[in-house]
Amino acid sequence: MYRRKFLQYGATALATPWIAKAQAADLPITVSSYLLDRTTALFDGRVQIEGVTATFVQDAIGDMNTRAFSGQGDRAVTELGLHPFMLAHANDDFRDYALLPIPLLRQFRHKSIFVRAGAGIEKPDDLKGRRVGTPGYSSTSLTWIRGILEDEYGIAPSDMTWVIANEDSSAAEAGAISAQEQVNPEGVTIEPGTAGLDESELLLTGEVDALIHAAAPAAFIEGDSRVVRLFDDTRAVEQDYFLRTGIFPIMHVLAIRRDVATEHPWLPKAVFDAYVEAKQVAYRTQDRLTWVTDMLPWYAAEVEDTRALMGRNYYPYGFEANRKTFETMFAYSHHQGLASRVLTSDEVFLEASLEYNDV
Repeated sequence: MYRRKFLQYGATALATPWIAKAQAADLPITVSSYLLDRTTALFDGRVQIEGVTATFVQDAIGDMNTRAFSGQGDRAVTELGLHPFMLAHANDDFRDYALLPIPLLRQFRHKSIFVRAGAGIEKPDDLKGRRVGTPGYSSTSLTWIRGILEDEYGIAPSDMTWVIANEDSSAAEAGAISAQEQVNPEGVTIEPGTAGLDESELLLTGEVDALIHAAAPAAFIEGDSRVVRLFDDTRAVEQDYFLRTGIFPIMHVLAIRRDVATEHPWLPKAVFDAYVEAKQVAYRTQDRLTWVTDMLPWYAAEVEDTRALMGRNYYPYGFEANRKTFETMFAYSHHQGLASRVLTSDEVFLEASLEYNDV
Protein backbone atom coordinates (compact mmCIF):
# COMPACT_ATOMS: atom_id res chain seq x y z
CA MET A 1 0.00 0.00 0.00
CA TYR A 2 2.75 2.43 0.92
CA ARG A 3 4.61 1.56 -2.28
CA ARG A 4 1.47 2.23 -4.31
CA LYS A 5 1.01 5.63 -2.59
CA PHE A 6 4.63 6.56 -3.24
CA LEU A 7 4.29 5.63 -6.86
CA GLN A 8 1.04 7.58 -7.09
CA TYR A 9 2.00 10.78 -5.24
CA GLY A 10 5.78 10.68 -5.53
CA ALA A 11 5.70 10.33 -9.28
CA THR A 12 3.27 13.25 -9.48
CA ALA A 13 5.50 15.43 -7.30
CA LEU A 14 8.56 14.61 -9.38
CA ALA A 15 6.68 15.44 -12.56
CA THR A 16 5.26 18.74 -11.29
CA PRO A 17 8.35 20.93 -11.89
CA TRP A 18 8.63 19.64 -15.47
CA ILE A 19 4.93 20.22 -16.09
CA ALA A 20 5.10 23.76 -14.66
CA LYS A 21 8.10 24.58 -16.82
CA ALA A 22 6.46 23.19 -19.91
CA GLN A 23 3.38 25.30 -19.29
CA ALA A 24 5.48 28.38 -18.53
CA ALA A 25 7.44 27.94 -21.76
CA ASP A 26 4.48 29.31 -23.67
CA LEU A 27 3.86 32.27 -21.35
CA PRO A 28 3.48 35.31 -23.63
CA ILE A 29 4.61 38.66 -22.24
CA THR A 30 5.23 42.11 -23.66
CA VAL A 31 8.32 44.05 -22.64
CA SER A 32 8.78 47.75 -23.41
CA SER A 33 12.03 49.68 -23.28
CA TYR A 34 14.49 51.64 -25.33
CA LEU A 35 16.63 49.76 -27.83
CA LEU A 36 20.03 50.17 -26.15
CA ASP A 37 23.39 48.46 -26.54
CA ARG A 38 22.57 46.50 -23.36
CA THR A 39 19.11 45.45 -24.61
CA THR A 40 19.87 44.79 -28.28
CA ALA A 41 20.51 41.08 -27.74
CA LEU A 42 17.04 40.77 -26.20
CA PHE A 43 15.34 42.62 -29.03
CA ASP A 44 17.06 40.58 -31.77
CA GLY A 45 16.59 37.25 -29.98
CA ARG A 46 20.22 36.34 -29.28
CA VAL A 47 19.27 36.35 -25.59
CA GLN A 48 15.86 35.10 -24.49
CA ILE A 49 14.01 35.20 -21.21
CA GLU A 50 13.76 31.58 -20.15
CA GLY A 51 10.25 30.20 -19.98
CA VAL A 52 8.46 32.89 -21.98
CA THR A 53 7.70 34.09 -25.45
CA ALA A 54 8.52 37.79 -25.17
CA THR A 55 7.50 40.56 -27.54
CA PHE A 56 9.81 43.56 -27.19
CA VAL A 57 8.40 46.99 -27.93
CA GLN A 58 10.50 50.13 -28.37
CA ASP A 59 8.98 53.13 -26.63
CA ALA A 60 9.88 56.54 -25.20
CA ILE A 61 10.25 57.00 -21.45
CA GLY A 62 7.53 59.61 -21.02
CA ASP A 63 5.06 57.40 -22.85
CA MET A 64 6.09 54.29 -20.90
CA ASN A 65 5.61 56.20 -17.64
CA THR A 66 2.16 57.42 -18.59
CA ARG A 67 1.08 54.01 -19.89
CA ALA A 68 2.03 52.35 -16.61
CA PHE A 69 0.80 54.98 -14.15
CA SER A 70 -2.50 55.68 -15.91
CA GLY A 71 -3.72 52.15 -15.26
CA GLN A 72 -3.23 51.06 -18.86
CA GLY A 73 -0.15 49.07 -17.82
CA ASP A 74 -0.70 46.06 -20.02
CA ARG A 75 3.02 45.34 -20.42
CA ALA A 76 4.28 42.71 -18.02
CA VAL A 77 7.74 44.28 -17.91
CA THR A 78 8.55 47.89 -18.69
CA GLU A 79 11.27 50.48 -18.40
CA LEU A 80 10.24 53.41 -16.17
CA GLY A 81 11.73 56.66 -14.99
CA LEU A 82 13.03 56.05 -11.46
CA HIS A 83 11.72 59.25 -9.90
CA PRO A 84 8.31 59.27 -11.62
CA PHE A 85 7.84 55.73 -10.29
CA MET A 86 8.83 56.87 -6.80
CA LEU A 87 6.31 59.73 -6.87
CA ALA A 88 3.53 57.50 -8.16
CA HIS A 89 4.28 54.99 -5.40
CA ALA A 90 4.66 57.50 -2.54
CA ASN A 91 2.03 60.06 -3.47
CA ASP A 92 -0.56 58.22 -5.57
CA ASP A 93 -0.56 54.76 -3.93
CA PHE A 94 0.51 53.22 -7.23
CA ARG A 95 1.15 49.51 -6.70
CA ASP A 96 0.63 47.92 -10.11
CA TYR A 97 4.36 47.52 -10.71
CA ALA A 98 7.39 46.74 -8.55
CA LEU A 99 10.97 47.60 -9.44
CA LEU A 100 13.61 45.08 -10.41
CA PRO A 101 17.22 46.10 -9.66
CA ILE A 102 18.06 46.59 -13.32
CA PRO A 103 19.09 50.23 -13.88
CA LEU A 104 18.80 50.45 -17.65
CA LEU A 105 19.87 54.06 -18.00
CA ARG A 106 22.41 55.95 -15.94
CA GLN A 107 24.01 59.33 -16.53
CA PHE A 108 26.29 61.62 -14.63
CA ARG A 109 24.43 64.90 -14.56
CA HIS A 110 26.93 67.73 -14.15
CA LYS A 111 26.91 67.87 -17.96
CA SER A 112 23.20 68.76 -17.93
CA ILE A 113 23.54 72.31 -16.60
CA PHE A 114 23.68 74.88 -19.40
CA VAL A 115 24.00 78.66 -19.21
CA ARG A 116 23.72 81.56 -21.59
CA ALA A 117 27.14 82.85 -22.56
CA GLY A 118 27.69 86.30 -21.11
CA ALA A 119 25.10 85.86 -18.37
CA GLY A 120 27.78 86.05 -15.69
CA ILE A 121 27.37 82.45 -14.53
CA GLU A 122 30.88 81.05 -14.25
CA LYS A 123 30.54 78.71 -11.26
CA PRO A 124 27.72 76.91 -9.44
CA ASP A 125 27.35 79.62 -6.79
CA ASP A 126 26.45 82.09 -9.56
CA LEU A 127 23.16 80.22 -10.05
CA LYS A 128 21.81 81.75 -6.85
CA GLY A 129 19.11 84.30 -7.60
CA ARG A 130 18.92 83.26 -11.25
CA ARG A 131 16.07 82.08 -13.44
CA VAL A 132 16.53 78.45 -14.46
CA GLY A 133 14.53 76.85 -17.24
CA THR A 134 13.43 73.23 -17.53
CA PRO A 135 10.58 71.30 -19.18
CA GLY A 136 9.87 69.11 -16.13
CA TYR A 137 10.64 70.06 -12.52
CA SER A 138 10.28 66.63 -10.91
CA SER A 139 11.96 64.48 -13.54
CA THR A 140 14.64 62.05 -12.40
CA SER A 141 17.47 64.06 -13.91
CA LEU A 142 16.33 67.34 -12.32
CA THR A 143 15.96 65.69 -8.92
CA TRP A 144 19.49 64.33 -9.16
CA ILE A 145 20.92 67.68 -10.26
CA ARG A 146 19.22 69.64 -7.48
CA GLY A 147 20.49 67.12 -4.94
CA ILE A 148 24.01 67.34 -6.30
CA LEU A 149 23.94 71.15 -6.34
CA GLU A 150 22.85 71.21 -2.71
CA ASP A 151 25.19 68.46 -1.48
CA GLU A 152 28.25 69.51 -3.44
CA TYR A 153 27.89 73.30 -3.69
CA GLY A 154 25.42 74.39 -1.02
CA ILE A 155 22.82 75.63 -3.51
CA ALA A 156 19.22 74.91 -2.48
CA PRO A 157 16.34 74.68 -4.98
CA SER A 158 14.81 77.74 -3.30
CA ASP A 159 17.90 79.77 -4.24
CA MET A 160 16.65 79.89 -7.84
CA THR A 161 13.47 80.75 -9.71
CA TRP A 162 12.35 77.84 -11.86
CA VAL A 163 10.73 78.52 -15.22
CA ILE A 164 8.83 75.63 -16.80
CA ALA A 165 8.83 75.46 -20.59
CA ASN A 166 5.63 74.13 -22.11
CA GLU A 167 7.56 72.71 -25.04
CA ASP A 168 10.43 70.21 -24.93
CA SER A 169 13.07 70.18 -27.65
CA SER A 170 13.77 66.49 -26.90
CA ALA A 171 10.14 65.33 -27.07
CA ALA A 172 10.75 63.24 -30.17
CA GLU A 173 13.19 61.05 -28.24
CA ALA A 174 11.77 61.24 -24.70
CA GLY A 175 8.03 61.28 -25.43
CA ALA A 176 5.49 63.50 -23.72
CA ILE A 177 6.38 64.54 -20.17
CA SER A 178 4.41 62.44 -17.69
CA ALA A 179 2.33 63.92 -14.88
CA GLN A 180 4.85 62.65 -12.32
CA GLU A 181 7.53 64.84 -13.95
CA GLN A 182 5.45 67.96 -13.38
CA VAL A 183 5.06 67.93 -9.59
CA ASN A 184 5.74 71.36 -8.06
CA PRO A 185 6.65 71.42 -4.36
CA GLU A 186 5.94 74.14 -1.84
CA GLY A 187 8.66 76.57 -0.83
CA VAL A 188 10.10 76.95 -4.32
CA THR A 189 9.27 79.70 -6.84
CA ILE A 190 8.05 78.09 -10.05
CA GLU A 191 6.71 80.07 -13.02
CA PRO A 192 5.46 79.12 -16.49
CA GLY A 193 7.59 80.09 -19.46
CA THR A 194 6.30 81.94 -22.49
CA ALA A 195 3.82 79.76 -24.36
CA GLY A 196 5.18 78.08 -27.46
CA LEU A 197 8.86 78.32 -26.48
CA ASP A 198 10.87 75.24 -25.62
CA GLU A 199 13.54 75.24 -22.94
CA SER A 200 16.28 75.99 -25.48
CA GLU A 201 14.42 79.03 -26.80
CA LEU A 202 13.80 80.33 -23.27
CA LEU A 203 17.56 80.44 -22.81
CA LEU A 204 18.28 82.09 -26.15
CA THR A 205 15.66 84.81 -25.66
CA GLY A 206 17.04 85.66 -22.22
CA GLU A 207 13.88 84.64 -20.38
CA VAL A 208 16.08 82.35 -18.30
CA ASP A 209 19.77 82.60 -17.40
CA ALA A 210 20.44 78.88 -17.14
CA LEU A 211 18.88 75.62 -18.23
CA ILE A 212 18.80 72.20 -16.58
CA HIS A 213 17.52 69.34 -18.70
CA ALA A 214 18.28 65.64 -19.20
CA ALA A 215 18.80 66.21 -22.92
CA ALA A 216 21.21 68.73 -24.39
CA PRO A 217 19.16 71.70 -25.66
CA ALA A 218 18.63 72.00 -29.40
CA ALA A 219 20.68 75.20 -29.62
CA PHE A 220 23.68 73.50 -27.99
CA ILE A 221 23.45 70.50 -30.31
CA GLU A 222 23.32 72.87 -33.28
CA GLY A 223 26.50 74.56 -32.09
CA ASP A 224 25.01 77.91 -31.07
CA SER A 225 27.83 79.71 -29.24
CA ARG A 226 25.33 81.47 -26.97
CA VAL A 227 24.71 78.24 -25.05
CA VAL A 228 27.54 76.68 -23.02
CA ARG A 229 27.86 74.16 -20.22
CA LEU A 230 28.36 75.46 -16.69
CA PHE A 231 31.28 73.08 -16.18
CA ASP A 232 33.92 73.38 -18.89
CA ASP A 233 35.37 69.91 -18.25
CA THR A 234 32.35 67.90 -17.22
CA ARG A 235 34.23 64.63 -17.63
CA ALA A 236 36.75 65.57 -14.96
CA VAL A 237 34.06 66.93 -12.62
CA GLU A 238 31.90 63.83 -13.00
CA GLN A 239 34.80 61.43 -12.53
CA ASP A 240 35.82 63.26 -9.37
CA TYR A 241 32.21 63.04 -8.13
CA PHE A 242 32.18 59.27 -8.71
CA LEU A 243 35.54 58.75 -7.00
CA ARG A 244 34.37 60.64 -3.91
CA THR A 245 30.80 59.33 -3.66
CA GLY A 246 30.68 56.02 -5.54
CA ILE A 247 27.40 57.21 -7.10
CA PHE A 248 26.62 56.63 -10.78
CA PRO A 249 23.17 58.29 -11.01
CA ILE A 250 20.29 56.05 -12.11
CA MET A 251 17.67 57.49 -14.47
CA HIS A 252 15.58 54.54 -15.68
CA VAL A 253 14.91 51.16 -14.12
CA LEU A 254 13.05 48.02 -15.14
CA ALA A 255 9.73 47.17 -13.46
CA ILE A 256 7.41 44.16 -13.46
CA ARG A 257 3.68 43.92 -12.88
CA ARG A 258 3.10 42.67 -9.34
CA ASP A 259 0.22 40.42 -10.33
CA VAL A 260 2.27 38.77 -13.06
CA ALA A 261 5.18 38.23 -10.67
CA THR A 262 2.83 36.70 -8.10
CA GLU A 263 1.26 34.36 -10.61
CA HIS A 264 4.62 33.35 -12.08
CA PRO A 265 7.15 33.66 -9.22
CA TRP A 266 10.00 32.27 -11.36
CA LEU A 267 9.62 35.08 -13.92
CA PRO A 268 11.39 38.01 -12.16
CA LYS A 269 14.65 36.06 -11.80
CA ALA A 270 14.40 34.86 -15.38
CA VAL A 271 14.02 38.48 -16.51
CA PHE A 272 16.97 39.59 -14.38
CA ASP A 273 19.21 36.80 -15.66
CA ALA A 274 18.34 37.59 -19.28
CA TYR A 275 19.10 41.29 -18.86
CA VAL A 276 22.43 40.47 -17.21
CA GLU A 277 23.30 38.17 -20.10
CA ALA A 278 22.30 40.80 -22.67
CA LYS A 279 24.54 43.33 -20.94
CA GLN A 280 27.42 40.84 -21.05
CA VAL A 281 26.85 40.53 -24.79
CA ALA A 282 27.15 44.32 -25.03
CA TYR A 283 30.39 44.27 -23.05
CA ARG A 284 31.83 41.62 -25.39
CA THR A 285 30.74 43.64 -28.40
CA GLN A 286 32.61 46.64 -27.00
CA ASP A 287 35.77 44.54 -26.84
CA ARG A 288 35.49 42.79 -30.18
CA LEU A 289 33.54 44.98 -32.55
CA THR A 290 32.39 48.42 -31.44
CA TRP A 291 35.86 49.96 -31.58
CA VAL A 292 35.72 49.17 -35.31
CA THR A 293 32.10 50.08 -36.05
CA ASP A 294 31.84 53.21 -33.88
CA MET A 295 32.96 56.43 -35.58
CA LEU A 296 34.65 57.85 -32.47
CA PRO A 297 38.41 57.64 -33.13
CA TRP A 298 39.42 56.94 -29.52
CA TYR A 299 36.51 54.71 -28.58
CA ALA A 300 38.75 51.87 -27.35
CA ALA A 301 40.73 54.25 -25.14
CA GLU A 302 37.51 55.59 -23.61
CA VAL A 303 36.34 52.07 -22.75
CA GLU A 304 39.70 51.26 -21.19
CA ASP A 305 39.78 54.50 -19.18
CA THR A 306 36.24 53.91 -17.90
CA ARG A 307 37.08 50.39 -16.75
CA ALA A 308 40.24 51.61 -15.05
CA LEU A 309 38.17 54.11 -13.06
CA MET A 310 34.93 52.18 -12.44
CA GLY A 311 35.80 48.52 -12.91
CA ARG A 312 35.03 46.10 -15.74
CA ASN A 313 31.38 45.85 -14.73
CA TYR A 314 30.91 49.62 -14.66
CA TYR A 315 27.15 49.31 -15.32
CA PRO A 316 26.20 46.97 -12.46
CA TYR A 317 22.78 45.42 -11.95
CA GLY A 318 21.52 44.09 -8.63
CA PHE A 319 20.37 46.00 -5.55
CA GLU A 320 23.44 45.75 -3.31
CA ALA A 321 25.72 47.09 -6.02
CA ASN A 322 23.40 50.11 -6.31
CA ARG A 323 22.08 50.49 -2.77
CA LYS A 324 23.73 53.86 -2.08
CA THR A 325 22.57 55.30 -5.39
CA PHE A 326 18.94 54.24 -4.89
CA GLU A 327 18.86 55.37 -1.27
CA THR A 328 20.39 58.74 -2.16
CA MET A 329 17.57 59.35 -4.61
CA PHE A 330 14.99 58.27 -2.01
CA ALA A 331 16.41 60.90 0.35
CA TYR A 332 16.67 63.63 -2.31
CA SER A 333 13.04 63.28 -3.35
CA HIS A 334 11.63 63.70 0.14
CA HIS A 335 14.10 66.45 1.07
CA GLN A 336 13.06 68.42 -2.02
CA GLY A 337 9.39 68.23 -1.03
CA LEU A 338 8.43 65.84 -3.81
CA ALA A 339 7.87 62.37 -2.32
CA SER A 340 5.59 62.42 0.73
CA ARG A 341 8.08 60.29 2.67
CA VAL A 342 11.49 58.70 2.33
CA LEU A 343 10.84 55.50 0.43
CA THR A 344 12.52 52.22 1.33
CA SER A 345 13.85 49.50 -0.90
CA ASP A 346 11.52 46.92 0.65
CA GLU A 347 8.41 48.71 -0.53
CA VAL A 348 9.39 49.66 -4.09
CA PHE A 349 11.34 46.58 -5.18
CA LEU A 350 9.95 43.12 -5.64
CA GLU A 351 11.12 41.56 -2.39
CA ALA A 352 12.86 38.53 -3.87
CA SER A 353 14.77 40.73 -6.32
CA LEU A 354 16.72 42.42 -3.54
CA GLU A 355 18.84 39.26 -3.40
CA TYR A 356 19.65 39.14 -7.11
CA ASN A 357 23.32 39.64 -7.92
CA ASP A 358 25.08 40.72 -11.07
CA VAL A 359 28.38 38.85 -10.95
